[in-house]
Amino acid sequence: MNHHHRKVLHSLFAHPVSSNLDPKQVQSALSELGAEVSHGGHGQLLVKLNGHSQGFHDSHHSLSKDEVVSLRKFLEGAGVDPARDYPL
Repeated sequence: MNHHHRKVLHSLFAHPVSSNLDPKQVQSALSELGAEVSHGGHGQLLVKLNGHSQGFHDSHHSLSKDEVVSLRKFLEGAGVDPARDYPL
């Protein structure tokens, strides 16, 4: 995982919650983690990682705080810990 992907991943877990993350950069970081990212119907983005799967809104603008929190919970459930696994 390159430095740019690590920064995006750490931004997802930052406090306070970031609200200006580019969805394309987040999708790229998820792919680097080994996630299968696919586009479902009705504006859904389907993400599968470590046996966990979830659908997210396929946003074309910055992610909202609720979307960031939802992604954070999904990644935590899938066993991703950026401080432990991907230090800056």
